[in-house]
Amino acid sequence: MARYTGPKTKIARKFGQAIFGDDKAFEKRNYPPGQHGNNRRRGKKSEYAIQLMEKQKAKYTYGILERQFRNMFKRATAAQGITGEVLLQLCESRLDNVVFRMGISPTRSGARQLVSHRHITVNGQKVNIPSYQLKAGDVVGVREKSKSLEAIQNSLANSSNVYEWITWNTSTMEGTYVSVPARIQIPEQINEQFIVELYSK
Repeated sequence: MARYTGPKTKIARKFGQAIFGDDKAFEKRNYPPGQHGNNRRRGKKSEYAIQLMEKQKAKYTYGILERQFRNMFKRATAAQGITGEVLLQLCESRLDNVVFRMGISPTRSGARQLVSHRHITVNGQKVNIPSYQLKAGDVVGVREKSKSLEAIQNSLANSSNVYEWITWNTSTMEGTYVSVPARIQIPEQINEQFIVELYSK
């Protein structure tokens, strides 16, 4: 499936947030891209433009394409709970996202690659589907043969993020997806209500 592989800093500048993680280039120029840079006069955005931008921000943040994102929205609509919150919970429950949250990879795109290349296990079984939806209690680990990979070792050594809904055991290189995170536990600055309003039109 096609993925966005263009300049990430340009996208981050578009949203005014370093949505792909630490970015020194974004820190230097944290204004929208364009020929006239920070001097360009920008008119007031329409309601539709704001809603569309929020959806695009969510898609770029989690690395999900339109059809998959729309299908997730349909699942969120059919589920119990607040639709926008459930949508973000589905995004957070993806295997590639949890691998990223556990610190096995410093980026979601890197985590997706690790999953696709069969370096990750779920409950002891190799899983190579980045969009695999985890359930509370699932154990995510690094495959035995992959534990010595330099990229994984470096990422874990530099990881300092702690999430209440995830546990990690450094000695076994396994972690547990303890529970579905509540909205307040999800750090992403996404206004999910705008996404709901956009799809509800």
